[in-house]
Amino acid sequence: MTQKIGFVGLGAMGLPMATDLLAAGYHLMVYNRTASKAEPLIAKGAHRADRAGDVAHPGGIVVSMLADDASVKALVTGEDALAERIAPDGIHVSMSTVSPATTRELAAYHAMRGSVMVAAPVFGRPIQAQAKQLRVCVSGPADAKAKVRPIIDAMGQEVFDFGDNPGAANVVKLAGNFMIAAALEAMGEAVAMMRKSGVDPAAALEMLAKTIFAAPVYQGYGPIIAHGVFTPAGFRLPLGLKDIELVLQTAGAAHAPMPTASLLRDRFISAIARGRSDLDWSAIALGAADDAGLKESR
Repeated sequence: MTQKIGFVGLGAMGLPMATDLLAAGYHLMVYNRTASKAEPLIAKGAHRADRAGDVAHPGGIVVSMLADDASVKALVTGEDALAERIAPDGIHVSMSTVSPATTRELAAYHAMRGSVMVAAPVFGRPIQAQAKQLRVCVSGPADAKAKVRPIIDAMGQEVFDFGDNPGAANVVKLAGNFMIAAALEAMGEAVAMMRKSGVDPAAALEMLAKTIFAAPVYQGYGPIIAHGVFTPAGFRLPLGLKDIELVLQTAGAAHAPMPTASLLRDRFISAIARGRSDLDWSAIALGAADDAGLKESR
């Protein structure tokens, strides 16, 4: 396999994802704002670009894994001009968690310049990315999705197609992140109640995660919350706040009330105000302990 791919964004998720592509035999041209983060990939044969736009070539494929809407917009429409650089017929695979409105806007921008955008946000933490166990939601033009499918398969274990609407995969991603955050809050409240009642929350959540809540979210986050160990952060609190704010924006545009999302937003803001920005986003569970007058268990 000799296909050349551009990859922009080598953070906690992007680095292992790009590593998976190298392992699958793809040739990578990579860019990250902090250049040193590319070193592990360079050592394995990737090439480093001096600017994000330099990873692109006409008719090529570029994968981006960036932090927020502004970063993706800047890549596509700013000085890096990705939409123009990959035209004609190049494909931008946007794997970032951004708003569906941003994806629709950028997909239209790509189309006007002769290129294509496929939305492909992922579910999973860095450890799943390292193990090629991500679950990927995709939406966009069918022929483009088919062309990039082998690339996406090289980074994940399952792909779920949500049709031609460019923003559909982002709606699903935001819905999933909202449901995860709601589970974190529920576990935090339950742990606070159990601690104040003299019950071992670790034992209780272990039992519940094996029985009526036998799902990865409870099995993965239950021990973290029960033991109060929120470092190292797989997904930091400010990123959680960003996603919940995107959920509320999307819900507002759809006239769909989400009162639980409003509560979660306040939890994230409170946690950040308390100096917890460097903790994993599951640390919103500490809000229930704060309300109950409990000291942090970590």
